[in-house]
Amino acid sequence: MSSIKKCPECDSIHLNYDPHLGEIICNDCGLVIEEKMVDSGIDLSGKFDKGDKKGRGGAPTSIQKFDKGLTTNVGEISDIYRLEPKQTRKFLRLKKWQERVSTSIERNLRLAMAELRITASYLNLPNVVKDEAARIYNYVLQRGLVRGRSMESVIAACLYAACRSYNIPRTLDEMATASDVERKEIGRTYRFIIRKLGIKVNQSSPKDYISRFSSVLKLSPKTQNDALKVLKRAEEVELTSGRGPAGIAAAALYVAALMNDEKKTQREVADIAGITEVTIRNRYKELIERLNLEDKIKQKEAEARTKK
Repeated sequence: MSSIKKCPECDSIHLNYDPHLGEIICNDCGLVIEEKMVDSGIDLSGKFDKGDKKGRGGAPTSIQKFDKGLTTNVGEISDIYRLEPKQTRKFLRLKKWQERVSTSIERNLRLAMAELRITASYLNLPNVVKDEAARIYNYVLQRGLVRGRSMESVIAACLYAACRSYNIPRTLDEMATASDVERKEIGRTYRFIIRKLGIKVNQSSPKDYISRFSSVLKLSPKTQNDALKVLKRAEEVELTSGRGPAGIAAAALYVAALMNDEKKTQREVADIAGITEVTIRNRYKELIERLNLEDKIKQKEAEARTKK
């Protein structure tokens, strides 16, 4: 659509856009203000002639592709070899030159975007997070901040920053497992990127991890709600400050599971949260001591034994 707001002849604002003719017409004086306009929208009419392909518009552009999906390739090798020998040699030369003329940035993006899609798929991240991570990586690459760092660590750091931006809980340990890069290296690269680009990310909250951890551990909704209540009380006594959000969330779930007689071992909870059993044990002790939950847990265990 055009940005025209009023008729240049009579200053009327009653304009009519005809998508079939590609024209903008003034309803008051009849002046054709603009014509032969190109409709850039998607054809949803569903009317196709026999033999027409439905994908007339091509694939949508995506920032997750190094060329945003706009590049036309010379052809696949299998298709080229079906031609006559002379034409085959010609198209093989064209294909080779097409790969040669690409810049170093394009070559880097081609590899990086493939790595990004693989890592994000392993972590089961939504498309909006992948787009945001690809956008961050483009900024990093354009500013020359990738130099001296492994591509895998930068991709993992960009994905972690995108997750933090959209409040999607993913730990550095999960990023390290998905990308096969050390946790410390990802954290170091992440801090470097957000400092250089001035990205404002939200602080992780232990509450963000409760839903995912309880789903994996197959805990009941009541246990999940009790864990949120434990976290709320822990925040009131300032027990969550200065501690890892995944660790305190896992400990709250472990406490809630004991209160509801849903026995889960510390090893199971620690593995899901990506932390050690020692961390679970320390956070568990802090919660039951500061929140006076020991008597309540013992009471629940006694009731469970009585029922049996």
